[in-house]
Amino acid sequence: MRPGPRNLITDVEGLTVGHAADARAWTGTTVILPRDRAVASVATFGGAPGTRETDALQPETLVEAVDAIVLSGGSVFGLAAADGVVAWLAEQGRGFAIGGVRAPVVPAAILFDLTNGGEKEWGAEPPYRALGRAAVAAAASDHALGNAGAGFGARAGAYKGGLGSVSVADEGFTVGALIAANPFGSPVMPGTGTLWAFALEQQRELGHQHPPAPVTDALRAAFPADVKGAPVAGTNTTIGVVATDATLTPAEAKRLAIMGQSGLARAVRPIHTPFDGDVIFALATGARPLPEPRAATLLRLGHMAADCTARALARGVFEARALGPWQAYRDVHRASFGV
Repeated sequence: MRPGPRNLITDVEGLTVGHAADARAWTGTTVILPRDRAVASVATFGGAPGTRETDALQPETLVEAVDAIVLSGGSVFGLAAADGVVAWLAEQGRGFAIGGVRAPVVPAAILFDLTNGGEKEWGAEPPYRALGRAAVAAAASDHALGNAGAGFGARAGAYKGGLGSVSVADEGFTVGALIAANPFGSPVMPGTGTLWAFALEQQRELGHQHPPAPVTDALRAAFPADVKGAPVAGTNTTIGVVATDATLTPAEAKRLAIMGQSGLARAVRPIHTPFDGDVIFALATGARPLPEPRAATLLRLGHMAADCTARALARGVFEARALGPWQAYRDVHRASFGV
C-alpha cells in the first residue's frame, strides 16, 4: 500500500477540500466537497460531541447521500458554518431535489477552540457562516495542512494541534482521511518524542520518525503527562472524514466510519474520553464498484481507513506551527525525527 500522488484525501476521485480561517479569532472551517452527491455515514465515539444532521446519516434513514461535510472550530458557534455552505450549494443548484427546489444535505461536526486565545468577542455575528461560504468556494484538489481550516486553533494534548490529511492506494481502490486533531490525550509516546503513529508513517510524512528507545517505566505509565490539562467536558474533540472511491451502501459506509474511528486509538492516548467529542464521517464517491465478496473487500477498505486516520491525526500535529503559548510538536521534539 502506498499513498496517492498528493498524499491527501483528495486523491480519492471526486473530492475537493477548502479551508477558511479567522486569524484574529484563531479559528477556522474546513469543507469536504464531493463533485457529485456521495454516500455517507458517521461514527460518534466521543463523550461530548457537537454535530449537525448526523442522525440523518444512519443506514435506516431516507438520506443516502450528502452534498458536503463541514468540520469547524468554534464549538456551538461553529455549527453555523454549515449554513453558509448550504446557502452556497443552493446557489449552485446543488442538493436533494424536492419539487422545484434543492435542499443541500450538509452534515457537520465541531471542535472546541473557544479558550485557546484569539479575539472571540464577535458579538451578534460570529464568523462561521462566512467562513463556511469562503471554505466551500475555495475547495480544490490541493489544500493546506497544520494551522489551516478547522485545525487553525486546535490543540493536541500539550501541543498545538492541526489539520492532517493522507491517502493510500491498494488493489485498485484509494482511501483517504482528513483529521482536525484537538484531543485531550497525547499524540506522543510517554518518555519519548515519538508520535504514537510513528510505525504507520509513509514517505517521511512525519519527518522520518525515530523508533522509541527500549520500553521504559514512563512508556508503561498508566496516564501520559502531556495531556491537555485538567479534564473539562466539551473542550476537546477530534473530528474528521475517511473517504473511498468504492461504491458503498449506507450500511457499508457506516462500517467504514466505525473502522476509521479505531485509527484514532493508534495515534492518541487516551482517546474517546468523556471529555472528547470524537466524530468520524465516511464518504464513498462510487467511482469504482465493490467486488464480491463485498464484506471481504470492505474489511480491507476499513483497515486502510484506520491506518489513514492514525496517520492523518499524527500529520496534523506534525505540520502544526506554534500559536501564541501553544508549542508545536516539531519545536519540542525536534531530536525525535530526522528531517
